[in-house]
Amino acid sequence: MSTSTSIVAILYQARWYIASALLASYLAQSFRVYRRLAHVKGPWLAQFSDAWLLGAIYRQRAHHEFYAVNKKYGNLARIGPNTLLTCDVNQVGRMSAPRSPYVRSDWYLGFRLAPGIDNVFSMRDEKAHTKRRAQMNLGYTGKENINFEPQIDIHVLNFVNLIRRKYISTYPEMKVMDLAQKAQYFTIDVITDLATGAPFGDLATDSDQHDYLRTTMEAQPAFVMIGSVPSVNKFIQIPFIGKRLFPTAEDEIGMGKMIGIAQEKVAERFDPVSKLKIEKPDILQSFINHDLTKEETVSESLLLILGGSDTTASAIRATMLCILTSPQAYHSLQAEIDGAVLSSPVVRDDEARKLVYLQAVILEGLRMHPPTGGLLSKVTPPEGDTIDGIFVPGGKDVFGPDVDCFRPERWLNVSEAKYADMARVVDMTFGSGRFKCLGRTIAWIELNKIFVEFLRNFDWAVVDPTNPWKSANLGIIVHREFYIRVTNRGARK
Repeated sequence: MSTSTSIVAILYQARWYIASALLASYLAQSFRVYRRLAHVKGPWLAQFSDAWLLGAIYRQRAHHEFYAVNKKYGNLARIGPNTLLTCDVNQVGRMSAPRSPYVRSDWYLGFRLAPGIDNVFSMRDEKAHTKRRAQMNLGYTGKENINFEPQIDIHVLNFVNLIRRKYISTYPEMKVMDLAQKAQYFTIDVITDLATGAPFGDLATDSDQHDYLRTTMEAQPAFVMIGSVPSVNKFIQIPFIGKRLFPTAEDEIGMGKMIGIAQEKVAERFDPVSKLKIEKPDILQSFINHDLTKEETVSESLLLILGGSDTTASAIRATMLCILTSPQAYHSLQAEIDGAVLSSPVVRDDEARKLVYLQAVILEGLRMHPPTGGLLSKVTPPEGDTIDGIFVPGGKDVFGPDVDCFRPERWLNVSEAKYADMARVVDMTFGSGRFKCLGRTIAWIELNKIFVEFLRNFDWAVVDPTNPWKSANLGIIVHREFYIRVTNRGARK
């Protein structure tokens, strides 16, 4: 009998001892993990395994389940062996504050748009993140003579004209419009215009150009699940593996097509001849002026498109549903718009900001239905931290806040201090501190304009109030089949 055969025979005879030893090791490790945060209550399964968290994400209702967990177990609850959930807005602000010892978790690696290549959202290195934000901030905020309004106005008008052209209902004929789809057409046209100077043209054609929206919607569930499993996430970031899984510029549709367009537009700016033809300042040129490399500029322009389209579209849909299911809010907002002296054909941003009830509606819509629903988890400092009187050992994830009901009047007739305090909480929709969304300025301009033009020009009704839409949490709260009946106010008068 050979030596190798003898070893196999010995291992076979000892198989139950080996299996028992491995099981005992696993149980001991699980018990150590459990005990480390045993003083924090949460769902039973979450004490030992990430299965509860992955189940919540898989069911695409994680934000509802997170809310229920905090309601049941308190401001700080355990949703995984090493993952805690908080709804304490002060704690969230403290974690994100400048010089806070909290850092981003590896959950953010799932937002790399190419294997191994970071953008400002996926960066975990604090120094690199701070530098990149400084390079991009002026472009995002429009402080370098970049005027976003004329470009946004074009797409607001395109939206209004599309409704007039194809979706006005007149008795007895009813034309149903899917506001979930059209809102996304609007935001993708705006953001591709601002990011690359080449709008997709979804509103003009009333179609999903390049199948971008369809393909990204189909891919999102898988990416959200992968991003929630750090070991898998790190595996696909290996370049030779990621290149076979991530979309590429050679793709004819979807995200790959978007990558190709971004690369083409960025290449024009870096070409010594073509760049002389750039006559107007824009976000892309601002990135380049502040020393982003060609590769970095492509990555950041793609992030701008992804982050700036889905989130704003979600806010538009959700706030419109709130308006349409609250008659008092609907009529109060429409009366304020009708009674104001506003520019035409599109309201100016500074005019919209002076409409008190409009601002209350937008803030309350964001408060009730924040567009983002992902973990956005941070890692506690090595020395640990105390949250709500509970000590949290170093190296654990913590998640941010949640919200509940819709009532715009809560923003009226309150003290400046109270208003500012509430606005601070709602503004966490866009993150806070050193993690605040750079595209916040652009989103607010879109929201300020679109609701005014919606209610100034049209009357709206949900087709099926018992089932207004289909909603899912894919890291961002997305909606489908939000069917609306629109009538022309001018025709009624």
